Amino acid sequence: MKHLFVQGSNPSAPTLLLLHGTGGTEQDLLPLAEQLDGQASVLSVRGNVLENGMPRFFRRLAEGVFDEADLIARTQELHEFVNQAAVEYSFDRGNVVAVGYSNGANIAGSLLIHHPQSLSAAILHHPMVPRRGVELPDLSAVPVWIGAGRHDPICSAQETEELSTLLEGAGASVTVHWEQSGHQLTRTEVAAAKKWYNEHITQ
Repeated sequence: MKHLFVQGSNPSAPTLLLLHGTGGTEQDLLPLAEQLDGQASVLSVRGNVLENGMPRFFRRLAEGVFDEADLIARTQELHEFVNQAAVEYSFDRGNVVAVGYSNGANIAGSLLIHHPQSLSAAILHHPMVPRRGVELPDLSAVPVWIGAGRHDPICSAQETEELSTLLEGAGASVTVHWEQSGHQLTRTEVAAAKKWYNEHITQ
């Protein structure tokens, strides 16, 4: 997978797995990673699927309707890629925090469901429920932060609440941060994610 890796200055800090939104690239979330933890290593990945020329991490059949078979396959692909990258770049595979936005947050959520050992924590900006009607693994060791907009036209408040309930039902410690905004990533949302990161990840 097309990606970039930046070695951090703090060997005990997690590796931040950056997962962009639709139409993004591996460059998009680098400023976000810098704000979250400027000392952490960064593995930023570009999605392998193109939708009208825009990179994504998995196909969708329509707005808000995921191609589940492709989602499962692409989630497996991403999981295996991170495994390989950990060997290549010598980072701790057991200390990887996903930081995803929109489509990237959705595949990060899919990693939690299908490969729970893949992530030590997750920061999900405007995620949807990746899959419904499946048995969830034990996520009691995985803290999750969700950023959501009360007026998000793509990811409704009900969708956010459903995802939070599902993850909490699997044992995850979930924090939901609400913005009075839409699908955009705001400064105050980033600040809230950083505060949570400092309290739950760097301690």
